[in-house]
Amino acid sequence: MFLFFLTFFLMNVCVWTATNYQLTQNADPVLALTLSVVLAIPISLLAFYGTRYGYDAVGSAWGVRLSAFAISYTVFPFLTFFFLGESPFDLKTMLCIALSFAIVGIQALWPNS
Repeated sequence: MFLFFLTFFLMNVCVWTATNYQLTQNADPVLALTLSVVLAIPISLLAFYGTRYGYDAVGSAWGVRLSAFAISYTVFPFLTFFFLGESPFDLKTMLCIALSFAIVGIQALWPNS
């Protein structure tokens, strides 16, 4: 389970960087596109192996998908706040983050049927 969460966490950091670096202050457009292209293969490898680790841990593709969504929703708001200054501290976003943690908890702790 640890490898599943670690690979998807790293993947989401890379995805955020590949897609949102271009929006950061003083970002060079050529560097932003180059970074996106360079990160494509590591992102794919992390997704591939993360899915395998997740499937082995939770036993279902749905469990992997829902957990991956929740992990992405816990990474995105914090990176967006730190690098773009967009606050995740409004009611809607905080509720969604709480729901994401609940999804991760259910997938990690609920026994397979």
